Parts: sequence; C-alpha cells; structure tokens
Amino acid sequence: MDDGVPSRKRRVNPEQRRALQLLACSPFGAAKVIMLTHGFTRRTLAGLVRTGLAMAQREIVNADRRSVGGRMRITEAGRRVIEG
Repeated sequence: MDDGVPSRKRRVNPEQRRALQLLACSPFGAAKVIMLTHGFTRRTLAGLVRTGLAMAQREIVNADRRSVGGRMRITEAGRRVIEG
C-alpha cells in the first residue's frame, strides 16, 4: 500500500528504522514473535503496517486450521525509506 507520499518526505523514528532494517535482511520476512523478542512494540509494528512500510500475514497450521501467529515483511515503500 503506497499512500502517495514520496519516501524522501516520509519520516521514521530510530525504532521503526531498525525494524525495517531487520525485515529487509530477512528474505521471507520475520515472525511477529521474533520482532517482539527484538524489543519492538506491537504499536511500532502496527504503525509500520498501517503506513504501508511493512505488511503482516497470519500463519495457519494446516492440521487444524488454527492461527499460530504472524509473519511480517517489508514493502517496497519501506525499502525506499531505509535506502534514503
């Protein structure tokens, strides 16, 4: 999701930048629990998704179709922000 704001005008705080950099290094994204373990708050992660810098996916176990967590990935807009 791109809200039309050029990446050079989009500002992220140091915590958001660190989260985006971690996601950028993970080709398959990172489990939400891993992001929380690295010290990122749910609020920070939700903000990245809300602004279109990251996306979140629910992970499902096929055996009983239960949701077991989520995975986050950086978006192209997020990559543009950290590339400067």
